[in-house]
Amino acid sequence: MKAPQMHPLWLPLVGWGLVLALFAQQGFWKELLSTLFPTSRSPVFERETLLNLALQHLAITAGAGMLVVLVGVPLAVLATRPVGVGLRPLLEHLVAAGQTFPPVAVLVLALPFFGFGSAGAVLALFLYGLLPVVRNSLEALAALPADVLEAARGMGYARHQMLWQVELPLALPVILAGIRTSLVLILATATVAPLVGGGGLGLPIIAGLAVSNLALVVQGAVAVALLALLLDWTLARAEDALIPWREPR
Repeated sequence: MKAPQMHPLWLPLVGWGLVLALFAQQGFWKELLSTLFPTSRSPVFERETLLNLALQHLAITAGAGMLVVLVGVPLAVLATRPVGVGLRPLLEHLVAAGQTFPPVAVLVLALPFFGFGSAGAVLALFLYGLLPVVRNSLEALAALPADVLEAARGMGYARHQMLWQVELPLALPVILAGIRTSLVLILATATVAPLVGGGGLGLPIIAGLAVSNLALVVQGAVAVALLALLLDWTLARAEDALIPWREPR
């Protein structure tokens, strides 16, 4: 059987370069939005360029996303070990509660501890993005084929060898799917960050809503949608590269 052909890994880099270059064209956005909304006096957000807002947005997303991966996956691994088996119900309830509370409420609760800035926004998004990663990691590690695990034990694998050489590689597709879902969710939800001074593409959206300027809202919303689509596509290509035995999409 012929091996499936992989998508070139440089394509996402080209995509990011093109999108960021488009965001840098402030004149293009002003002309486009002026045409679409001729009655708007301020068709674009003037205090920051769209490129700077996008970079701020991506920085907040990256900070929260790294925390989610560094905390969520190890917690799920611990909950599937004999020493942490009693932790699983509590862990599932805690991460579900993180999505039950709206991010805005978490932002307000974080204000006394972190003040205004990106730190509170990162914390809120971290709590909001834990559920997909923890849930997928738990399910993937709990559903591994028993015969494969037994064969590995029969070959003399130690517990740490079982985890790194058998369990995690088998669970990787489902874990990566959870990370992909979480990161796209975090990027979309990061539009609330400006409520605590976090910056990002939520600034033109919130400013536009405050003064009933639809052009500003559209500018921020379109930029967030483009980044979300591009991030999802990039992570899909990364999954194909990390899981070469699966047929790429």
